[in-house]
Amino acid sequence: MSRARRSMDWGFPRWRGYGSSREATRIRICDRHGCNEPGDCPAPKSPNSPDRWYFCQKHAAEYNAGWDYFAGLDAEEAARREAEERSEASGYRESAHYGWTSSGDGTRSRDELRALEVLGLDPDADFDAVRRAWRTKAKEVHPDVRPNDAEAAQAFQTYQLAYEVLRAAEDRREWKG
Repeated sequence: MSRARRSMDWGFPRWRGYGSSREATRIRICDRHGCNEPGDCPAPKSPNSPDRWYFCQKHAAEYNAGWDYFAGLDAEEAARREAEERSEASGYRESAHYGWTSSGDGTRSRDELRALEVLGLDPDADFDAVRRAWRTKAKEVHPDVRPNDAEAAQAFQTYQLAYEVLRAAEDRREWKG
């Protein structure tokens, strides 16, 4: 009586490697004549066409360098298409959802970013730039410089609060580091 051989693919951990299947892997070759590299970069054959060329990275870069979406269109048709692309949720507007955030490395809180905005600084400004901006703006609207001016007093308090938020954050960073 012969005994059936047990598969090694049962349970966890998987005893056989994940990439050790015996089937051949299908690789699409670059559509550029004479190129034998894998063609994994799709490129449109013509505007508004679902047909695609599949190039290797080198030939895709070469193809895209010369690509002009508006080629062959008169100025009026090109302007109409551009306006249409900008008004829809495709084309130029496709990446607009990335605009909800600001630059920076993610180490600042929302309050710190607001304080930097009040002082007119970039999100990645260092504390010396914060101090210089605060002094410059505070000197312009200080109550001793502009007495009996309610707007200047409010602006001074706003700059003061922004500086205090940023100073406290800087102190926390120094204490941690």
